[in-house]
Amino acid sequence: MGQKEQILIRITGKDRSGLTSEIMGVLAKYDAQILDIGQADIHATLSLGILIRIDEASSGQVMKELLFKATDLGVNIGFAPVTDDEYEAWVQRQGKNRYILTVIARTLSARQIEAVSSIICSQGLNIDSIVRLTGRMSIKCPTESARACIQFSLRGTPADRNSMQAELMRLSSEMGIDFSLQKDNMYRRMRRLICFDMDSTLIQTECIDELAERAGVGAQVREITESAMRGEIDFRESFTRRVALLKGLDASVMREIAENMPITEGVDRLMKVLKTCGYKIAILSGGFTYFGEYLQKKYGVDYVFANELEIGEDNRLTGRYVGDIVDGHRKAELLRLIAQMEKVNLAQTIAVGDGANDLPMLSEAGLGIAFHAKPRVVANARQSINTIGIDGVLYFLGFKDSYLGEQGKI
Repeated sequence: MGQKEQILIRITGKDRSGLTSEIMGVLAKYDAQILDIGQADIHATLSLGILIRIDEASSGQVMKELLFKATDLGVNIGFAPVTDDEYEAWVQRQGKNRYILTVIARTLSARQIEAVSSIICSQGLNIDSIVRLTGRMSIKCPTESARACIQFSLRGTPADRNSMQAELMRLSSEMGIDFSLQKDNMYRRMRRLICFDMDSTLIQTECIDELAERAGVGAQVREITESAMRGEIDFRESFTRRVALLKGLDASVMREIAENMPITEGVDRLMKVLKTCGYKIAILSGGFTYFGEYLQKKYGVDYVFANELEIGEDNRLTGRYVGDIVDGHRKAELLRLIAQMEKVNLAQTIAVGDGANDLPMLSEAGLGIAFHAKPRVVANARQSINTIGIDGVLYFLGFKDSYLGEQGKI
């Protein structure tokens, strides 16, 4: 057996059916070993890289035939030798950590991507690939629900993970982009349980505020709600005070409120995809069971844990609640319990919420996402979505619009 060498083949040009097969036909004739291969298409323009190992005696003839083939195919081709030492150094780098950085906005500009890539560079990370997760955007018929998402595959270890997180948070606020930085391991690829807050997350209102309006105590309850969501007062205390203000309200108004709840942008699509893909779904809410169960029936949610309002014999609210309060600590505890029941590792769980009482749950989950959240929550969450609907969660899970097909359409 003769000496062998490595050659990196680079092919660019207009993509066409059968191109890869034709190139491989030449390489197969000379029994070339494929050490690495990668291909990307951007607007019907091909970029194909192939690293081969081949007998030195055949390499000249292989390159000659590939040049003729490239001319026939109308593409450009180039060759670069790779020494044994260079190849081995490349092999050794495969043991490095990998991260996935997902960036979302309504539209993405060069300025935004430049800012993100500068942070990546400053942390000593290498970009292995960039993939667009969203579908192609029409410029003739733009839609209000347009969104753009790209996913960076990064290799290496950040020089300072906390500093990188802080810089990305700053960009999120200043440039109107959302992001998720996750370690690329088996758990990221095998999420199985997702837990949602309800009020101001799955629905665009606080149900207790809706009840308060009908009870004529809207201003008082909203003031307490906002203070609690900012983390200024204890949730348990605020909840007890707000429920007490509802005393005497006819319980029949709950049905009218439920049937007219404003559903958050993207919920229908998100739920449809999650159910189709076999995720277990839970609502863990500091709101009320009546509204959580309404959403459970609408979307096929697996678990609902919320607060039960006490209703008197006259079908009016008593101003009290039944059972334990579902506060922030209880949400985190429920996430753990459901994961245990479903035999799911905590690293495979996702939590989505907007308020201070969601922080324990967001911290406990393998992937905690602040959704259109209060400043304190965004500052303490590792992932956030502020620019698009809640179906943006799908991109943080690695879904591509092209994968979803009919399941991604509503």
